[in-house]
Amino acid sequence: MAPRADAARNAESLISAARELFDEQGSDVALDDIARRAGVGNATLYRHFPTRGDLLVAVYAEEVAELCEQGKTLLHKPSAADALFDWLDCFVVHVATKRALAMGATDGRRTELFDRWHEAMRSAALGLLLRAQQEGAIRSDLDVADLLALTRAVAMTGAGPGHAQRLLRILRHGLQV
Repeated sequence: MAPRADAARNAESLISAARELFDEQGSDVALDDIARRAGVGNATLYRHFPTRGDLLVAVYAEEVAELCEQGKTLLHKPSAADALFDWLDCFVVHVATKRALAMGATDGRRTELFDRWHEAMRSAALGLLLRAQQEGAIRSDLDVADLLALTRAVAMTGAGPGHAQRLLRILRHGLQV
């Protein structure tokens, strides 16, 4: 049986409020603040998400789904290389800003859930990479694991978004044919 409409709406409101507050204050924000922002009581929050970890998983799952959806959308961009690097730019921002959320959602361990999220992102990158390689825009000897490792390294420099974008441009120059 499908959840009642108000229950589904409450869950979405809680996830939306949590995303906003996690972005503003970090993933240690008080759960009471999330319930308040969502316009629901604490009992409603705990009915949907019995633990902070459950809420972190729901929020991070949405973040990954949005990132992967961007990849699907970009597959239709005329320039395959531009599509790939537009997505990699989003990936850099994701890694740089959502790492703590991912660690919280998986208790800092490699889990089946973590592997599923990683596979979804790998699949999004692979589709874009293969298209760019088929167009002859990107080196044919590059595989998706190397591409994501290089891009994660760019994201982890911690030198700010301007520096990360510069590094991504250098990476693009080195990978283009």
